Order: sequence, then C-alpha cells, then structure tokens
Amino acid sequence: MRASRLLSVLLLLQNRGRMTAEELAEELEVSVRTVYRDIEALSTAGVPVYADRGRSGGYRLVAGYRTKLTGFTEEEAQALALTGLPDAAAELGLGGVLAAARLKLLAALPEDLRSRAGRLTERFFVDIPGWFRDVESPPLLAALAHAVWENNRIRVGYRRWDNSEVTRTLEPLGLILKAGNWYLAARRNGADRTYRVSRIFGLEELPEPFERPAGFDLAGYWQQWSERFERRLYPSVALVRLSPRGRDLVPFYLGAVGARALRESGGEVDEDGWSRVELPVEPGAPALGELLRFGPELQVLAPDELRARVAEAVAKMGAAYG
Repeated sequence: MRASRLLSVLLLLQNRGRMTAEELAEELEVSVRTVYRDIEALSTAGVPVYADRGRSGGYRLVAGYRTKLTGFTEEEAQALALTGLPDAAAELGLGGVLAAARLKLLAALPEDLRSRAGRLTERFFVDIPGWFRDVESPPLLAALAHAVWENNRIRVGYRRWDNSEVTRTLEPLGLILKAGNWYLAARRNGADRTYRVSRIFGLEELPEPFERPAGFDLAGYWQQWSERFERRLYPSVALVRLSPRGRDLVPFYLGAVGARALRESGGEVDEDGWSRVELPVEPGAPALGELLRFGPELQVLAPDELRARVAEAVAKMGAAYG
C-alpha cells in the first residue's frame, strides 16, 4: 500500500511540477504528516525531490528527472475503460486504481502531449446524471462488480416493483450506468434479465464460477433491452396537434422517446403553424398527466377516449378557477 502511494507521490510531482504538502495530502486522501514521511522516504531512496520555502513553496523534482516506473497493473489497465467517469469508478471500488492508472499514463507521455492532456481536462467535463438527480450509490455495487469480474454466481434478495421480495440465483454478466441509475445484466435459468441494483438488498457470492456466454455483447444487450422497455412503457399512441411552442416542449416533457417521434413525424405544418404528430404515451392516468403538461400548446385528436378524458380534465380545471 505504501509503495503504491510513494509511486503516486512521485508521479504527481513529475506530472504537475511543484505541489504543496497540503495539495498532495488532498490528492492522495492522507494526512499532511503522512506526506512528510513519504517525501522523506523518497529522498532516502535517492529520488531528487526537494522543498522550496516560502508562501509559494512546495515540493518538486530536480529539473529533467523522470521515472520509468510507469508499468500498468492488470487492475489499472482495466480501470482505464472508466476514464472520464471517476464517480462511477469510485462506486465500483476502482477510484484509487483509476487515479493511479491515469497518473502512470500521463507520466509516460512526452511533455507536449502531457500538456495537451492537461488542457483537455481543464476545458471539457462530462456530467452523467440528469438535472435534479444524483448517481445512485447502492451499498452492494462493489460486491456485484467483484462477482462480475470473477464470473462467480450470486444469490441475491430482490425487491420487485410491487414491493414483494424474492430470492434469485444469478450469473452476473455486466453492470450498466443509465441516467444515474445502476442496472445488473444477469442470466437466470438460461435467460438474460435486467435488475435494478438499488433493489438488491442482500448478496451472497457463491464459490462456483460460471462460464460466460460466448460472444455476449453488453452494449448490444442493453440497447435491445432498452428498446423493449420503451415499448412496454409507451404501448399506446396519441395523435395530437402541436403549436411551435409545443414542439419545442416535446423533448423536455417526453424525453428521447418524444424527440424521436418528432423526427419521424415529417414536420408538416398547417396554415396555423401547428403540426400533427403521433406521440407514444403511457397507459391510463400517466398519459393524461403527460399531455396536460403542454397546456394550450397541444390538442389531442385521437383516440376518442383519451381526447374525452383530456377535455373533461380541462373543464374541471376551468371550473376550479371560476
């Protein structure tokens, strides 16, 4: 553990130049006193690190010194796939591994490329979750990730959508982060299924490994599952008229599903500037709520039952406001 931290101190100084003890301590998540001991250990080992005194001081390496200790461990090489997703890496128990891999990668670059890489992180940032929601932090996520890595069967307690609880023995195939939510792709009784990780309340990693299906493509599986999920979630279609303002609101109120419907509608506009669009809607009461959000910018044309329900709701709202 300490040897890995000493290497991290060395690579930080090599990549960033002068750093204070406080900056090193914050980066490595250790105390300032630990940094002092690590710097002393590096000096004793012959690394030419020295301290600049004063308000703008700090530790740095002798100009021109570069270490060649940049070989990747197996875990670090795997963690590079999560570059750009540090929060996700941390949730999977790979935060420290990813940080070490990134340092080694930067240390191995020539000076001009390392400078370009630094400028890139200063100018671009990827924020995965949607507005007003955080990434889930399921307590069993790291344990699930371990089972996925090791191809070990697991026995889990799972809380279904109706709040009933079941026990399942699964072959975990992969983890997916979607809009801040974690999902587990797993095989059960020969069929591939998807489980919301936050609904798993108990986990036992079984000693016997399983044979991963040949040719299983996690990204392809997720795309197919997502399309099936969307069809189940939006089984009905409503024919509506939309004002220009209403068209602009569709992606915000109905998300990617609504935006896709707009693109496929052809965009024909009548003499009033309104257009007819077939929008996918949820069944029952959710469809009514979704369409009422548009206010006067949307008019339901069909089906007749949904049009009548919207008209009734609008009449009641008008009566409530006198």
